[in-house]
Amino acid sequence: MVQLKLTPSPEQAAALAATLHAVNTQANRVSQVAFTTGTRRNFALRKRVYTQVRAAGIGSQAAQLTIKKVADAYTALAANLTAGHHGRRGSVRRRKVESKPIAFRPDAAQPYDARNLSFALDARTISLWTLGGRLKGVPFACSPEQAKVLAEHKRGEADLVNRDGTWFLLVAVTVPDAPGYEPGGFLGVDLGIANIATTSDGHIMAGRRLNRYRQRQLRLRAKLQTKGTKSTKRLLKRQRRKESRRARDANHVISKRIVAEAERTSRGIALEDLTGIRQRVRQRKRQRAALHSWAFAQLGDFITYKAKRAGVPVVFVEAAYSSRECADCAYTHRHNRISQARFVCRSCGVVAHADRNASRVLARRGQDAWNAGRQSHAPGDP
Repeated sequence: MVQLKLTPSPEQAAALAATLHAVNTQANRVSQVAFTTGTRRNFALRKRVYTQVRAAGIGSQAAQLTIKKVADAYTALAANLTAGHHGRRGSVRRRKVESKPIAFRPDAAQPYDARNLSFALDARTISLWTLGGRLKGVPFACSPEQAKVLAEHKRGEADLVNRDGTWFLLVAVTVPDAPGYEPGGFLGVDLGIANIATTSDGHIMAGRRLNRYRQRQLRLRAKLQTKGTKSTKRLLKRQRRKESRRARDANHVISKRIVAEAERTSRGIALEDLTGIRQRVRQRKRQRAALHSWAFAQLGDFITYKAKRAGVPVVFVEAAYSSRECADCAYTHRHNRISQARFVCRSCGVVAHADRNASRVLARRGQDAWNAGRQSHAPGDP
């Protein structure tokens, strides 16, 4: 995904805003039809509402993409309900979600594709469909690396986004994976909260500064939530997006460093399979916010996709008891880890940093998994 910052003139920005408002108004009408009739598949829904959407002045391709946006939203809702993300069946929260159609904000993102969006990469401009016709010469800004990716690789759908008055275009780009290699060992990576990531080489990406920031944000959210005014709700949304961007940036930096180290030493990467960790792990009440707010899956995804682009093999291994197992003698005991940072083996007596020891255990498990033929598959992959 390549993010482009658009810098439209006031007239162009007004045309983009009017377009988002129009397509999202139609998206809400399509959503009402989907909810009332139970028609939620793209093709069937298009047969019901396409003519009405076109009659509202929406272009042919934009109408199809708007209908698809609604169908995709209901598909995502069904998946979240099945996964229990909106509570158990019959719960108040779940009934509230199921009792009304999906609503789209007036400035919700709108998808575009090659039929109603084109690029002039040399001029750093785009041309796209709007309610008032084709809008040409909309400038955009991006880094040289992003421009190179756009020019060299196949572009897919793009989302037009308005964030607090700033316009962005998020472009999906297909980047082929680099050819893989036979790893000469594995770099184990232990993920945590006190230390976000620790490698078997002994590199510790400490989370002290980030955790202090998250604690301040937690206290601020609690303070704002007690007021409940419209202004505080808007502020909460801005703070949530800000915190999400900060965590995402930290995950990008950490994942890039890990992949670069593995590539430099011609090794693979062994990661913990943390699927369902929030359901499996029990924490004290004061620790729950820290566990549930950190994007462990996002960090794992970043490492995986960056590794594939670099041709670095990735293996997901069982994480159970990795913090209690000795990396030297493989003796496992719950009293081996005597504190958050200290590991002392009760069998061979080795003393080590607890997270470093766990990452070495993961590295060995990664090598065993690779030797057994379970290669480079993320959880859930075929």
